[in-house]
Amino acid sequence: MGRSAPPSTSSPELRRKRTAAPPPEPPTPRRFCSMDDVMRRSRPVDAPPPVARAREAIYDAVLCDTCGSGDRDDELLLCDRCDRGRHTFCLRPIAAKVPIGPWFCPDCAPPAKPVKRFPMKQTKIVDFFRIQKDDQDDVPGKCRLSQDVRKRRKRSVVMHKKRRRILPFVPTEDRARRLKQMASLATALTSSKTEFSNELTYMPNMAPRSSNQARLEEGGMQILPKEDKETIELCRTMQQRGECPPLLVVFDSCEGFTVQADADIKDMTFITEYAGDVDYLENRASDDCDCIMTLLLTEVPSQRLVICPDKRGNVSRFISGINNYTPDGKKKQNVKCVRYDIDGESHVLLVACRDIACGEKLYYDYNGYEHAYPTHHFL
Repeated sequence: MGRSAPPSTSSPELRRKRTAAPPPEPPTPRRFCSMDDVMRRSRPVDAPPPVARAREAIYDAVLCDTCGSGDRDDELLLCDRCDRGRHTFCLRPIAAKVPIGPWFCPDCAPPAKPVKRFPMKQTKIVDFFRIQKDDQDDVPGKCRLSQDVRKRRKRSVVMHKKRRRILPFVPTEDRARRLKQMASLATALTSSKTEFSNELTYMPNMAPRSSNQARLEEGGMQILPKEDKETIELCRTMQQRGECPPLLVVFDSCEGFTVQADADIKDMTFITEYAGDVDYLENRASDDCDCIMTLLLTEVPSQRLVICPDKRGNVSRFISGINNYTPDGKKKQNVKCVRYDIDGESHVLLVACRDIACGEKLYYDYNGYEHAYPTHHFL
C-alpha cells in the first residue's frame, strides 16, 4: 500500500515576512556656479603659489650691497644665508657668470684660505711639470737657449715682409728666474685644483678624439703653414725640457690670478696652446666654468666642441679677457686667440698681437668668434 505524505505544519502566521523598503528620498538639488564666478576665482596655470608670490615680492626689493642698485637682476646673486644681494660684476674678483649651486656673500662665506705658494725646489718643479731630463742639464743656462730658436727667429724676421710668421718664445736664460716663473704657474694650478697639461686631453664619457675633425668647421678652418707648425713643435720640445715662456702668474685682488710678461715679448711670438679636456658644447650648457674655450664650430650643434681647463690645463686659463665693449678695454689686448687646422685636428693657439713689455699683463678677446661672452663688466 502506498503511504500518504505527512500533513504540512506550516501556517501563514509562522512564515517570515520581508520588510518593505522605505520610499526613495528625492535627490538634493546641486548648486552650480556661473562661469563668471569660476573665471573670477580661478588662477592662471603658470601663476606661482602664494608663498612663492610673497618671496618674489621680497626679492624684487633686493638691492646690491656694493653699488646699491637693483638693476640687472639677472646678474644679482642672493646669499643663501642672509639673502643680501651682490652683482656678479661688483664682486672682487668678478664672477664671470652666475654660479651653480649655493652661493654665500663675502660676509657669510668662510674665510678664504691664503694662497699656498708652490715650493721653489727644482725636484718639485720637475715632478709637477713632468720635465724630461736630457744630457744638457749640466750646461750653463745661458748656453741652454736652443740654437734652433735663434735660427728660427732670424729666418722669421727675414720673411716678415713677405708673410707674418709665428715666432718661437725665448725662454729666460737665468735658471733661478725660470724656476720662479714655473713655481708661480704651479701655485695657480694647485690653488685651482687643476692638473698641469700642455695639450688637449680626451677623457672617457666626453668627446672622443675622433670628433675633433677640423674639416667639419662651419665655413672652413685655416691650415697652419709648415713653417709655423715647425715653430710650434719647437716650442713644445722646449717646454718638455723645462724651457717655458717668460711669463709670471700673479694673484690680483680684483681679477684673481693673472699672467704678466716677465721679459719683453715681440709681436707674433707664440705664447701657449689652449689646453684642457675636450667635450661637446651641449654637455657644458649648464657648466659654471669661467674659462671654456671654443674648439670646433660645426654646422650640426651636437658636434660642436669646447676646451674645458677646469680639471687639466696650463697657463692659458689664467690669461685675462678684455672688456670688448669699451675702447679702453680693446686697447688692452696684446694676445690674439687663433684656431688652426694642425694635422687635421683643431687647435687653439695664443699669439702676441703686438710687442709686450716686461711687467705688462696679458689680455685677449674672449669673444673671438661667437661674440656672446658677457665681458661688459670686465675691468
